[in-house]
Amino acid sequence: MRKVLSIVSLAVGLMLAQWSWAEAQWRNDYPETYTVVKGDTLWDISSRFLNNPWYWPEIWYANPQIANPHLIYPGDVLTLVYIDGKRRVTVGKRSEAAGTLKLSPKVRATPLASAIPSIPLDAIAPFLTTTRIVTREELDKAPYVLQGKRGNLVVGAGDSVYVRGETKPEEAYGVYREATTYVDPDTNEFLGLEARAIAHGKITEARGEIGTYLVQKSSAEILAGDRLLHEEDRELATNFVPSVPDTDVEGKMIAVLDGVSQVGQYDVVVVNLGADKVKQGNVLAVYKKGEQVKDPYTKDILQLPSERAGIMMIFRVFDKVSYGLILRAERPLAILDEVRKP
Repeated sequence: MRKVLSIVSLAVGLMLAQWSWAEAQWRNDYPETYTVVKGDTLWDISSRFLNNPWYWPEIWYANPQIANPHLIYPGDVLTLVYIDGKRRVTVGKRSEAAGTLKLSPKVRATPLASAIPSIPLDAIAPFLTTTRIVTREELDKAPYVLQGKRGNLVVGAGDSVYVRGETKPEEAYGVYREATTYVDPDTNEFLGLEARAIAHGKITEARGEIGTYLVQKSSAEILAGDRLLHEEDRELATNFVPSVPDTDVEGKMIAVLDGVSQVGQYDVVVVNLGADKVKQGNVLAVYKKGEQVKDPYTKDILQLPSERAGIMMIFRVFDKVSYGLILRAERPLAILDEVRKP
């Protein structure tokens, strides 16, 4: 059964040691206090304090006296404090009588689901729940749709279709359709197939290799040949925080999702970096490839250096590719722009 997306946990205090070597660059105009408002994200808030907001874990102080110290909610007052002589940001509580801020224990009556997310969840939710990267072998071995139970293919909650392949009664499956094949632009290596979910449901009956699939939710017409993949039984992580890759990485944006040609803020892109290079929450700098120019004297063709043009965060990682969200774009970005450790 698919688990409901968790709230976004800002468990940054536990990760301070990992980035103890990092140097956060404080903005010249950073605020002494900031009151969190509905619609804020961790990225928004950290950008108010830092020029390099991906180093937020280095400056966050999770006060153990406060209930849920790693979560930030609308209405919280963030204040600048000094811990061992270093600037830190933590949650304070405003004294109505004195108008001052103090650290104190408090119990939250606010539902945990109202904690602010790291990045806008509405921009990435479809790619957390309805899209996955698989191999050709995985897709070819998966059960597939034959026809509707009444002789046609139908769509809608309560409808059923016959499927062929190995299935188990009462287990949850998604109906997926092959979308895009990803190939490395430099090596031509196969990186994976993008499969998009068009329906969700469960097997109600299985006799040999023929099963009956009950459609519980659908977003498109189901076609003969569409494949069934087990619903992911792991909880899709949304508790990532801005972080720097552990090692130097270099890759390229190889696709932009949803069919746009120019890439801008909050567009979702695919990069040719997999789980061996990046992890969820890693922030990468995007570079526009420099133009080629002809030397006016020697007539040589020269490659101008790439220029930094944006910032993105990795939010879902597969074996050989990852999905990222563009958080900042100083100019329109494009396919094959470079991505590197910031």
